[in-house]
Amino acid sequence: MKTFLVLEDEPLIAMDLKYAFEDLDLHAVSASDNQEALACIEKHAISGAILDVSLGGGETCQPTANELTRRAIPFLLHTGDLDRVGERLRDIDAPVVAKPRASDDVVKRLLAMID
Repeated sequence: MKTFLVLEDEPLIAMDLKYAFEDLDLHAVSASDNQEALACIEKHAISGAILDVSLGGGETCQPTANELTRRAIPFLLHTGDLDRVGERLRDIDAPVVAKPRASDDVVKRLLAMID
């Protein structure tokens, strides 16, 4: 079974995305910061990921995005503050899905990148 990573600091959004994967009989693991996300990447064979850009406290998803890129694992960015994170996004080569967006739409967008 494929495993997907959700890096999201808002618990309700993370839960909603995980449920969207489960509704498609797919497995997802979640992390609320880069340390947890990088541990998930080490522990699981990740097939794809959804990354929130801003993780609170000035932290961004950059370290996780770098590791996913290094491993050639597809991912997309899911963010609600496109204006504020524009500079941060410039260094990350990935599709951007603006919040708010239905979780099943976000998951389907990621799956379309993989198939």
